[in-house]
Amino acid sequence: MLKSIRHALILSVITLTTMTTGHAFAEPLKVVASFSIIGDFAKNVGGDRVDVTTLVGPDGDAHVYEPSPADAVSMASAKLVLVNGLHFEGFLQRLVEASASKAAIVELTKGITPIDFKKEFAEAEGESHEGHNHGSTDPHAFQSVVNAKVYVKNIADAFCNADSAGCDSYMANAAAYTEKLDALDKEVREAIAAIPQEKRVVITSHDAFGYFEHEYGLTFLAPQGLSTESEPSAADVAKLVEQVKQDKAAAIFVENISNPRLIEQISVETDVKVGGTLYSDALSKADGPAATYIDLMRNNIKQIKGAILGS
Repeated sequence: MLKSIRHALILSVITLTTMTTGHAFAEPLKVVASFSIIGDFAKNVGGDRVDVTTLVGPDGDAHVYEPSPADAVSMASAKLVLVNGLHFEGFLQRLVEASASKAAIVELTKGITPIDFKKEFAEAEGESHEGHNHGSTDPHAFQSVVNAKVYVKNIADAFCNADSAGCDSYMANAAAYTEKLDALDKEVREAIAAIPQEKRVVITSHDAFGYFEHEYGLTFLAPQGLSTESEPSAADVAKLVEQVKQDKAAAIFVENISNPRLIEQISVETDVKVGGTLYSDALSKADGPAATYIDLMRNNIKQIKGAILGS
């Protein structure tokens, strides 16, 4: 693995030298985004002044992602690497070391108050999984639109620090996108407000919606913890089935990054129908219903509201 990455890096240096010799021109700011949601934020803030490479692409699962030699090449040539932080990208340190990247690593959750992983999963997630130990902190802060605005501000600040000539453009783009996020936040709140309080309990594959729950008042139950690596035991599933029956969950959903088998099993055992697909840690492909972050949130609230209210 490391040999193939180093070989790819050598070839990239030769190629870049050949391309740039004798030419003086302003190139876009080279940015690496760790996964698709951050890549979308970066493109909205950067516009034409940035060249964004996304490591974990549409429908990709960052919890189990293994970097490729091409990822190391991108890291080596980048000026900035935008990451979620809060131990979300378990692969990051290995990739930084393999690529010998000198890029600034920008953690976009800086300034966000993290919440803890749900108590029933904290012990299991506290156990070490090689390269993917999340501890008790939930890293899915982007599931709150309020937090998404913090990501955008941090991206704009990072771009200004790296490319001062483009700062006015970055700030204007960030302000325009933040206005869209304000409107989105209002949409989400109105959608949840239309759901009766006693029906605001749903089931998803893994515990990725804690910040959504905290911000908007919808309860999520999940057979898996934060990481899709962990395989719940039969006892865990049985416990969740009992909890679903007690709490009277109104809907159950699969996720775009998770195997639907567990959700289908729970659906059968609880007589709660599968209401559709929610997008948690990744966008959909370009022709899908969640090709951007705004589309992702709109898809999710549409699926949730529709499954619960039958509309």
